[in-house]
Amino acid sequence: MIVGHDSTLLTTEGVEEYIDRTPAWLIEQAILRGEGALDQFGSLVVNTGIYTGRSPQDKYFIDEESSRHNIRWGSVNHPLSNSSFDSLLHRVTTHLKQRDFFTQHLFAGADPHCSLPVKVVTEQAWQSLFIRQLLIRTASPESWDERFSSFTILCVPSCHASPEEDGTRSETFIAIHLGRRIALIGGTNYAGEIKKCVFSILNYLLPQQGIFPMHCAANIGSDGDSALFFGLSGTGKTTLSTDPKRRLIGDDEHGWSDTGVFNFEGGCYAKCIGLNATAEPQIWKALRFGSVLENVEMDDKTRIVNFNSSVYTENTRAAYPLDHIENSAQDGMGAHPKHIFFLTADAFGTLPPISRLTTSQALYYFLSGYTSKVAGTERGLGMDPQAAFSACFGEPFLPLAPIKYAEMLAKKLIRHKSQVWLVNTGWVGGPFGVGHRIPLACTRALLTAALNGDLENAAFRAHPIFKLQMPESVPGAPQDILDPRSSWKRADDYDRSALELASRFHANFTVYQSEVSEEIATAGP
Repeated sequence: MIVGHDSTLLTTEGVEEYIDRTPAWLIEQAILRGEGALDQFGSLVVNTGIYTGRSPQDKYFIDEESSRHNIRWGSVNHPLSNSSFDSLLHRVTTHLKQRDFFTQHLFAGADPHCSLPVKVVTEQAWQSLFIRQLLIRTASPESWDERFSSFTILCVPSCHASPEEDGTRSETFIAIHLGRRIALIGGTNYAGEIKKCVFSILNYLLPQQGIFPMHCAANIGSDGDSALFFGLSGTGKTTLSTDPKRRLIGDDEHGWSDTGVFNFEGGCYAKCIGLNATAEPQIWKALRFGSVLENVEMDDKTRIVNFNSSVYTENTRAAYPLDHIENSAQDGMGAHPKHIFFLTADAFGTLPPISRLTTSQALYYFLSGYTSKVAGTERGLGMDPQAAFSACFGEPFLPLAPIKYAEMLAKKLIRHKSQVWLVNTGWVGGPFGVGHRIPLACTRALLTAALNGDLENAAFRAHPIFKLQMPESVPGAPQDILDPRSSWKRADDYDRSALELASRFHANFTVYQSEVSEEIATAGP
């Protein structure tokens, strides 16, 4: 076999290459190789060791002629030289030539007009299963043609970089060479790196075709109306898009072309801390044979998983194919969205549970990409909530400047007249530790009212600080939470907290002030 566009890159002399093997075979191999074990319902349970999340500081784009003038270099996109990449590539290919490995020929992008063929080579059977279930598979292997602008990803967790020789920050590396269309991943077992590596590549390639790449979930109603759900980890993107009354297009990554929206993937990668059958029945039922559970605690005797446990990490994950969701849209495509929801888990308890945005406000909050973090979600966090801003609700995966993606969103909103809503899935009645988290059933009722058109003729009033349009009543939602100020015991405490959060928005947005119109710059708090 050959990977990439260099016929000398990797051959299989003396080792075994397993090509496009099925889930059953890969699961069997993973168990035989000691990579994981089955839980009571048949999911493969694996542990990724010290890395239970992404390593953003160890991700690099190669500083090469074809892409260097387009990439926004800085704290998100770190440059690596061609010579360092060559050193890593030699290290990785030498490593792979000494062991059996697994190859999957897949696609990223459900729309066949802009689908990217992706070849993924892994040294572990479970990671081959993981990416096979997450990307798009085909029943016709002959349709995969590596001569058609394919991208090759080599994932070798047990291969470590030498910072002194390879120019890396540590022994871990995610190195993407856009010119040669090769990506290297090593020094980490966290399989999410493969998924987000593909997403980063698409975020570079698709805008060149006029396609807007988005870090969002999508679903579709019985009338064919699509909806998008933007949000960072922990805001409810997967949970809220997996709606029994609507068909799921996808839970994380989509493109928006001139013909509509389409899923980049063929599976879901859900955060499963606290998962239970009552609140999230569709996801619960999806976790069966063929699924992968990362870093969950499982009883060795009963094989029962404790989804409430964070003994390994708060970032426990479940990967499963879309066809495990009963009412998923199998073609992965939908019409232009009628409604778009920006999800934020505001732990300060200051933002309304739902509010309507103007186009200028939508662009302001899109560039802000706000949510918050609370104790227990990451190491080093204290007891007080921390504001987190990630441009376009996915800044770590954006090779281009955020304003480029915002400009694409603006054109789509104007052309298709999509209504944007800001939805707080966080706290009301006070901040984290004082108030309470908005119940999932309440948030679902708010979304349903927006999707059904119940809010089209509703009365709204502006938030005095954030300028957000808050509905005065919503069918199925408690009246006392719609205006967050009224849910606090002391109004002056609320005002103080809201002003503090507003100041954080101002400080974060200063980097965009010179890049946007005055209307957008003044659309925030």
